[in-house]
Amino acid sequence: MVLNLSPKKVRAWIVAVRAKIAFIEPGPPWENGYCESFNARFRDEFFNGELFYTLREAQILIEKWRRHYNTIRPHNASRYPPSAPESIVPMGPRRSIH
Repeated sequence: MVLNLSPKKVRAWIVAVRAKIAFIEPGPPWENGYCESFNARFRDEFFNGELFYTLREAQILIEKWRRHYNTIRPHNASRYPPSAPESIVPMGPRRSIH
């Protein structure tokens, strides 16, 4: 189900429920540091070096970069480990069932 809400309806609802909104200016990195930091790295490390000829090609390459970013790439100049390192669980020998 897709909701088609106009900005006027959203503002009216905010007033009706007595909520407060926090305005974040688009662009300034100090307003939303995590997203701006990631977007800058994504742009510098990936988009500036790629040309996509199809949407599918872009999806595959972006997924490959995302996996590298989350599982292999160190996340700090001091060489912190990645945020979600891949782990391989070795399996012991299996008995064969005859």
